[in-house]
Amino acid sequence: MALIVALLRTRLIVAVFTFITLWGFALSITRYSIPEEMEEGSFVANLATDLGLDVRSLVQRRAKLDVIHSKNYLDINKETGELLIRQKIDRESICMTKTTSCFLKMDVILENPIRIFNIELEIMDINDNAPLFRRRTMHLDISEATPPGERFSLTNAVDADVGANSIKTYYLSESKYFNIDIQTGSDGSKYVDLVLSGILDREDHAVHNLILTAVDGGVPPRSGTASIVINVLDINDNAPLFSQPLFAVNVSENSAAGTVVMTLNASDLDEGSNAQLIYSYTLYTSEKAQELFSLDPNSGEIKVKGVIDYEESQSFELHVQAQDRGANPLSGHCKVMVFITDLNDNYPEVTIKSLKSALAEDVAVGTLIAVVSVSDMDSGDNGQVELTLNQQESLPFLLNKSSEGYFELLVSKPLDREVISKYDITLRVTDKGSPPLSENEIINLEILDVNDNAPTFSQSFYTIHVMENNLPGALLTSLSAFDPDLNENQYLVYFIMEKEIVNTSMSMLFSINPENGDLYALKTFDYERERDFLFHIEARDSGVPPLSSNVTVHIIILDQNDNTPLIVSPWRAQGSVVEEVIPRSTDKGHLVAKVIAIDADSEQNARVTYQLLQITDATLFSLDQYNGEIRTTRMFSYRDPRQQRLVIVAKDNGEPARSATVTIKISTVEHVISFSETTELPLEYDVFTDLNLYLVIGLGAVSFLLLITILVIIVLKCQKPKPKAIKIPPANRNSLISQRSSTIADSTLISSDAYWYSLFLAETRKGKVVVRQPIIPKGAGYFVSSIPRSIEPSEPTDSRASTLEQESRRELP
Repeated sequence: MALIVALLRTRLIVAVFTFITLWGFALSITRYSIPEEMEEGSFVANLATDLGLDVRSLVQRRAKLDVIHSKNYLDINKETGELLIRQKIDRESICMTKTTSCFLKMDVILENPIRIFNIELEIMDINDNAPLFRRRTMHLDISEATPPGERFSLTNAVDADVGANSIKTYYLSESKYFNIDIQTGSDGSKYVDLVLSGILDREDHAVHNLILTAVDGGVPPRSGTASIVINVLDINDNAPLFSQPLFAVNVSENSAAGTVVMTLNASDLDEGSNAQLIYSYTLYTSEKAQELFSLDPNSGEIKVKGVIDYEESQSFELHVQAQDRGANPLSGHCKVMVFITDLNDNYPEVTIKSLKSALAEDVAVGTLIAVVSVSDMDSGDNGQVELTLNQQESLPFLLNKSSEGYFELLVSKPLDREVISKYDITLRVTDKGSPPLSENEIINLEILDVNDNAPTFSQSFYTIHVMENNLPGALLTSLSAFDPDLNENQYLVYFIMEKEIVNTSMSMLFSINPENGDLYALKTFDYERERDFLFHIEARDSGVPPLSSNVTVHIIILDQNDNTPLIVSPWRAQGSVVEEVIPRSTDKGHLVAKVIAIDADSEQNARVTYQLLQITDATLFSLDQYNGEIRTTRMFSYRDPRQQRLVIVAKDNGEPARSATVTIKISTVEHVISFSETTELPLEYDVFTDLNLYLVIGLGAVSFLLLITILVIIVLKCQKPKPKAIKIPPANRNSLISQRSSTIADSTLISSDAYWYSLFLAETRKGKVVVRQPIIPKGAGYFVSSIPRSIEPSEPTDSRASTLEQESRRELP
């Protein structure tokens, strides 16, 4: 422990001795002067020579440079002993205070033995800094009412350099309103004031931009600048002013609310509140104008507020003032003339006067229907109107301009109510605006009926088929006529035009309902007696005078199977058996008898066929179903009975079928007396000799007439002459010459002749003629169906049909 204390004490003594020695060596100071901003490596001084040191000892004694309180700006070249610039030296960064002298202190230290040399390096100032203003831009607010001579302090410029390199003077850019006054402080610094030298007018020059320049005394001199912005403060010395005292603007009527009419923009040369304007109407503006137009007090915008109608007023005067917000407000005035532009906003109007709502269809062309006036409240082209008729080409009317704005609606063509009973006449009035406006007025015109149309039937000729044996009062058909007129002109009455047929009036045969045209039969018709009827029915309206028309009605009676076939040969008394005698030696195919039946019906109802209902020996006789001939089918043998019984039925083809029967008893004898054609007739024939002669003559005459008729028909068919109308006196215009009776007679004659002819052939084949009177209804015509099919007679219906056709062609309307 004692050893350690002794060691520490020894080291302390050595350190104190060393410090005292070094302080003695440092008492002498070497000074050098250099300008600032020397380049790196620049020579300052030769320390070895100036300090009396051996250059070679600098390395051995480890010479070093210690700069006090600064960066190491310098360095020692140990080989040459020279002091060199290691880094550029800026005097202003070393000496912060603005003094004339600036020193950089350092020590040169040598070891073995230690020796310290004090060196002071004076840094000389050069003009390396330009004057600098702390504020690059200075703003000053000066009222335009400030009098000349007023001073305003400005921020001074600073210069880091000293002495002659510091600020020397100031300069101001050219201005007729300002100049500067430079003053020097006690420390030699320069101060500058801005002095007002003229009268300011903000409205003339609101902002003044000046340049202040500070110049130092260096060589060459350096300078710095600053901008001075002077805002001239306004005073309310200017009244608001409109660009012109009178404004004219056009506004369309019916402009929507909020539509901008115009924007007034008054100007005030002042600023701030002195230039803030308030717009308002003066007392010269009417209340009506203020109701229609609003004025924005801040923007001066005039807008549409109410409904503008050109027809009420064509222009408005708006007196407007603009007033500023200064302490002592000033105002300006103008007048706005608002001219209203007419729009095509009014529809043309149509007024109907002297209107006739109904016209008779027989009015004369040119009849006045109505007087029409047109008008339009608009002006110019918007108020010019044209009146037209819609679809005038298809209407029987026209417009005739009688005077300005007045038209006459007239009938231009004949009217017909049955074609068009009502007209909706559309009057269209159109103005000439853009776009054009139009208005329609409808006139309802009713056409009154006149009895100018005769009733018309749907057909000019009616053919009605009626089944015979009809019930009296049965409805045959309904004949309806049509009359396009109205009311009583349309009410029809039907009646049968009187005509007699075989002394019988048509009104006794038929009846018609006068109101609806239903046609009834008043009696039961028999086809075998009455085949058809031809007459006229007239329909007459109730107009004044009444009109009528007629139609031809052809009633055709249809046959019904209501007659039973009548066996006329062989003749026998009622309920008796016919007996026939033939020789047993009769050959095969011998005609034993011929059954002839007639039927009063027609067509299929009169077509009779024959059948064997009963027979003793079916192998001995045959019956032809069409002509009724009974013939032997073989020769008699000894085994055959002497008497044969045959029951034959004659049946028509009607529905249901009707029939009649006859029983024939055939007796066979060994020998029969026969007569030749030249044999004298039996005694009973002499009784009917004259009748037989008449029959032959009549048959020949009928055949001759039939041949002549056929030839005439053939000739007429070849020539085909056109039918000519036969003029009938008006008194008998609806009368027809009936040939019904003759027709019925002809039919009866043909049927009767056929019957007698067939009977004659059948009886004469046996060698004798027996004339018997058959039971035939009086006045009825019959067809003999047993006549061979190659000799069938003509049907009366066809003959009658041709007669009716010729009569219908001769009919007059």
